Amino acid sequence: MRKEGQYLGVQLLTRKSYQVLKPSKTAAWGKRRAWICKQLRMVGFVFGLMGSFFLLDSVMLTVVHHISFRNGHFRSKEWQMQDGGSGYDINVENTEKLMYERLINLAHSALAKNELQADPFSQWKEPYEQASSWKPCADKSSSAVHQENVMNGSGFILVSANGGLNQQRVAVCNAVAIAAMLNASLVLPKFLYSSVWKDKSQFGDIYQEDYFISLLKDDLRIIKELPFHLQSLDLESIGSQVSDMDIRKESKPLYFSKVIRPLLLRNGVVHFLGFGNRLAFDPLPANLQKLRCKCNFHAFKFVPRIQEIGSLLLKRIRKYNYRVSELDKQLLGNHMPSSLLVGNNRSGKPLKYLALHMRFEMDMVAYSVCDFGGGEKERRELQAYREIHFPTLVMRMKENASFSPAELRKLGRCPLTPEEAALMLSALGFKQRTYIYLAGSDVYGGRSRMLPFTSLYPNLVTKEDFLTPSELAPFRNFSSQLAALDFIACATADVFAMTDSGSQLSSLVTGFRTYHGRGRAPTLRPNKKRFAKILSQNGTLGWIDFEERVRKMIEENQRVQVRPRGRSIYRLPRSPGCMCKASERNLEHL
Repeated sequence: MRKEGQYLGVQLLTRKSYQVLKPSKTAAWGKRRAWICKQLRMVGFVFGLMGSFFLLDSVMLTVVHHISFRNGHFRSKEWQMQDGGSGYDINVENTEKLMYERLINLAHSALAKNELQADPFSQWKEPYEQASSWKPCADKSSSAVHQENVMNGSGFILVSANGGLNQQRVAVCNAVAIAAMLNASLVLPKFLYSSVWKDKSQFGDIYQEDYFISLLKDDLRIIKELPFHLQSLDLESIGSQVSDMDIRKESKPLYFSKVIRPLLLRNGVVHFLGFGNRLAFDPLPANLQKLRCKCNFHAFKFVPRIQEIGSLLLKRIRKYNYRVSELDKQLLGNHMPSSLLVGNNRSGKPLKYLALHMRFEMDMVAYSVCDFGGGEKERRELQAYREIHFPTLVMRMKENASFSPAELRKLGRCPLTPEEAALMLSALGFKQRTYIYLAGSDVYGGRSRMLPFTSLYPNLVTKEDFLTPSELAPFRNFSSQLAALDFIACATADVFAMTDSGSQLSSLVTGFRTYHGRGRAPTLRPNKKRFAKILSQNGTLGWIDFEERVRKMIEENQRVQVRPRGRSIYRLPRSPGCMCKASERNLEHL
């Protein structure tokens, strides 16, 4: 209406200008028209200026988004499901999948309030001082009596380990202990090719062979190849091939003495095929327990090219030079970062980061038989995956009607979703700007599943964000070697958090940080049963109460205690012979 009125006014004025007017009126009208034109020009200038501002703002937003994209903020293509040849194409949706919308909204509000406050130092350190009173001691030299028996062995043990990097590591250390128990020579372990992992890496592609052999030489004899006269034996036909199916899980030493030793003495060689977690943690002689620790925490050194790229990865994550820790020394050897890296961290201080192992791949999700709020489409998709990959599980589900997703969640048997992981970190007080390194990136559900997490914590990065395609190219088709880079980044992080304590990566990283961390390497491990109970009150629980209960849950799992009987010494190394209580006099040197 206003524009129409202005236009009508101009028309009337123009029409009048053609009439015969007095000279004074004509002059007045000329001034009035000049004033109107000036005002119109001013309005046009203002509109043009505003349009320029809007255009500039749009360009800046695009640039910022592009920079964030390049610097490792959430990228949808990184989260697309890569099923390793299963044939499933998981559609990447932009709609976030929420199970706890109310708590997520409360978390957003809490993080916004806390963003300008200083980070509580307690978040980045062990909550219990007793953690510093334990020191590594598994590398002390073994008894001379055993060393005399090393050269007079009873035969040779071959081991072919299956699984990924961390499962293979456990298998090798168990084989070392069994070879020492039977007074046999160990042939350098082989790694089986798996259709799941699709990795042809062998021991020497990941670990330094000569270092491994040399470090354990006082405990047992390790050779690179089986003697020539035994290489032609058909081990299966002579009964010297023993598979995982032949050995009960966590068998006692008596089994190996009664069953394996006679085979070894009769045929001179035994081959453990697909060997895994087949040696019990208790009861076990102290010298063998100590040897397992020595193997796991001292004998494995990554090959130089993995150390070199791992060092580069840490340097780029932290952005600036930093004080080298014992964890860095153990994992990187002579390839520790030493020079300043130019970056946008103007404080000149190392950038603290939290490493997170989010165990939410499709195989884990499907095997759990839990419900994750994805509706009927998701349920059908997971069931189809089970029928192909877990037929035995599908049979058990049909025979046993107790597979209730709600009951499984209540019992704490469901892997944490990215949404639940974000709520845990929020409750612990980690700020929205916290730098988070994600180990692995094959999160089931893709972008829609990750949105609740990245909306709270946008500074989420992976190794692919810091290493160029050419730097990653030598590792691209070797999942175990890529896992080694994640192991380095997780083990040396300021804080390590996990979503599933049953994961081998989380388990071994936790143990490594406990053993070499000198009481300054906190690990966050949720009690899934307790956390499920807390989350079940999503509709009524206030944020302050939620924070208090989550923090109490995490702190109780960080208590310093001697390894309980029967528990993994690889994850809980505070055990006689593996770690020792330091005297008060030595505490200051830790």
